[in-house]
Amino acid sequence: MARSFRRFADQNGIMPTSAEWLEVRAHLLEHRHALALKAVSEYPDVPRVAGTPLLTSPDWMAAAPIPLADLSLELGASAELPEVPASQLPDGFGSYSAAMAALAAPAVFQNRETYRLLDFSGRHLTFGLGTYFDGIDVGEACAHEYAARELGRIGSLPSRSEVGDPCDPRRRPINVAISTLTLRHDSASGEATFFLHWRDPKRVGHAGGMFQVLPVGVFQGSTEADFSLWHCMIREFAEEMLGAEEIHSVDYAAWPFARRLTAAARVFYLGMGVDPLTFATDVLTVAVIEAGEFDELFGDLVSHNEEGEVLRGLPFTAENVERFVHHEPTQAAGAALLSLAWQHRAELLKA
Repeated sequence: MARSFRRFADQNGIMPTSAEWLEVRAHLLEHRHALALKAVSEYPDVPRVAGTPLLTSPDWMAAAPIPLADLSLELGASAELPEVPASQLPDGFGSYSAAMAALAAPAVFQNRETYRLLDFSGRHLTFGLGTYFDGIDVGEACAHEYAARELGRIGSLPSRSEVGDPCDPRRRPINVAISTLTLRHDSASGEATFFLHWRDPKRVGHAGGMFQVLPVGVFQGSTEADFSLWHCMIREFAEEMLGAEEIHSVDYAAWPFARRLTAAARVFYLGMGVDPLTFATDVLTVAVIEAGEFDELFGDLVSHNEEGEVLRGLPFTAENVERFVHHEPTQAAGAALLSLAWQHRAELLKA
């Protein structure tokens, strides 16, 4: 396997040293947002979400907000996928995740089991099993390759070309994250606020130095039987917004926070999309919680968590949406969610 992952580098004589790899990695970390904005031009025929860089498939997008409970999930067997060798691996490493672990590991970097998207038809999603490093070994490797070309270290993008359409689950392993825009809604005044996360590049393996909605988590189960988008979201609400220790096994019916959040939140699916630089794939959801219930649930909202800083109580206004969609280094999925939620605000905030 190590030799096959290094095939492009061996054939083209461009295998970087560890020091050279780290230089490109540093450039990628520092310029992720600018590189993502530029990388979207590699996909002129792939649709984008709401005027943002987020790539998508027409089958993935909802014409109007869909209650999360209306989506159905199926767990199937993961099919064999074409191998995508990495073109920019330093000597001695067989995969991008191995290079990251040895040379540039963030504080949070573990190869957990994930659910891998296999198909999305209508409102039915089919998943198989995968691992977190599956996405690193393809998506983050292709982002590194892109940064290397931008620095003039290489002249082509062989790994990215091997992937082709990044929205095609037959071309690469698609591990999805669930990105949730949380809206605290005051029905008496009609006003709403939202919450963002600044992701610390020293602590995360993806999208460091960028803003993102809150909470976000890779779709994975705490147990084998825990195959639920909402259960995954509940855990992320507790961990990212209340600073809870990472939750691996829990009885949701007996957990008071889970019961109260389930009763309080109106949760909607808006679509799904792919980051043009890293191929990170996000399910785009909105959770609307009335102000009084929100304050009871999240009175202890943290200012920082294990992955960065929490920006709280930003007014959900045209000015703030414009700011974070177009003028701040916001991750493509977060920008798309803000833009879509503003388009659908009348339905989302309907009492």
